[in-house]
Amino acid sequence: MTHYLNDAVQGIAESIRFDSSFGKRSAKMPFGQGAYDCLQHFLSLAESLGFETHNYGGYAGEVIYGSGVEEFAVLCHLDVVPAGDGWTKPPFGGLVEDGKIWGRGAVDDKGPAVCVLYALKQLQDAGFMPSKRIKLIVGCNEESGWACIEHYREAASMPDTGFSPDAEFPVIYAEKGILHVRLHFPLPHAPFLFLEGGKSANMVCDYCSATTRSIGTARAREFGLEIAGNKLIARGKSAHGSTPEKGVNAMLPLLSYFARRNENIRFAVDCLFNDVYGLTKLSDETGRLTLSPNVIKYRKGELQVLCDIRYPATLSAENVYQKLVAMGVKYETVHHQPPLFHDKNSPLICTLLSVYEECTGQKAEPIAIGGGTYARALKNGVGFGPEMPGDEPVIHQADEYITIERVELLLKMYRMALERLTK
Repeated sequence: MTHYLNDAVQGIAESIRFDSSFGKRSAKMPFGQGAYDCLQHFLSLAESLGFETHNYGGYAGEVIYGSGVEEFAVLCHLDVVPAGDGWTKPPFGGLVEDGKIWGRGAVDDKGPAVCVLYALKQLQDAGFMPSKRIKLIVGCNEESGWACIEHYREAASMPDTGFSPDAEFPVIYAEKGILHVRLHFPLPHAPFLFLEGGKSANMVCDYCSATTRSIGTARAREFGLEIAGNKLIARGKSAHGSTPEKGVNAMLPLLSYFARRNENIRFAVDCLFNDVYGLTKLSDETGRLTLSPNVIKYRKGELQVLCDIRYPATLSAENVYQKLVAMGVKYETVHHQPPLFHDKNSPLICTLLSVYEECTGQKAEPIAIGGGTYARALKNGVGFGPEMPGDEPVIHQADEYITIERVELLLKMYRMALERLTK
């Protein structure tokens, strides 16, 4: 391995060791200790490599290379979703084993952030002088609100053009709109005392439990539920909220168990999982709408369910709201990001596509995704890696990893892309 690859592997492993999921806030640490420490580590690493850096109040940071008047951005994030359950490797261990770097954030998005940093280092060492001022911007709140980007906009200048290595290859020309909505299902005569599940709006619920006065043991086992005293437990498999089909939602078996004798819960199951109002029938060239109920709790006579909705990029949020109104269920918008949609033949997309084809030897076309990246923060921004077609899905799942082989490829691709886009 080259020393750049060795250094990048070490940098990724070190970054993973910070639990940078959303934590206890303070004036100095707006997203908690772990996110703050991870940002400090990344900027210190960049400084040690000879780059100018800036820390914007613990919200976001940037690494500067070049001095051109025009600016070019690479936007990454250092925060992560909670580890969740089911790990066989330490989620924040940064273990390097079996040709892989293991841990939360390895792919999403600490690994790519470090790879871009060392791509810049390669260009610097080669004496490349970009005609544009390259800004490697790292945020600390991508997974839970984007306050980092909002703060950066106020404190610094956001370039118009760039890419985010927080998506997929070959290159992303469109991203679906993102809606996080909380639905309120009235439940005046709940068949349980307590019910709760899910960890994050954009993670498929992998654990859900309910406390009840009586349990039908045989029936509970038919639904695959565990019994612990007067508690029923359902376990699923986490996945990214934009791809719920890759996970197993733990809410469904638990709600289905209670829905047998409760029409209000049966209605909730019909809305959330059977899609009787046709939300997922909304579609266009960027794909169908996806609906993922990811966080649930029973409070004050109602089921409150936080759903992750990704709607087609050529539609508007109003198309979704019309379907929600038809349900007749109270709802509130918790978070909304409009879709991203670009011309597939733009110079930015064509350049990145040529880099992908040259480095992989594979002809490809731009694609659309349901995930949301920082590319939306730019007037002319797209997603570019790090996932390849056919990769095992590991984002937001247990035992997340990035292979050392992929790190080596990213170093090459990001160096080539930055050189061509800023020469």
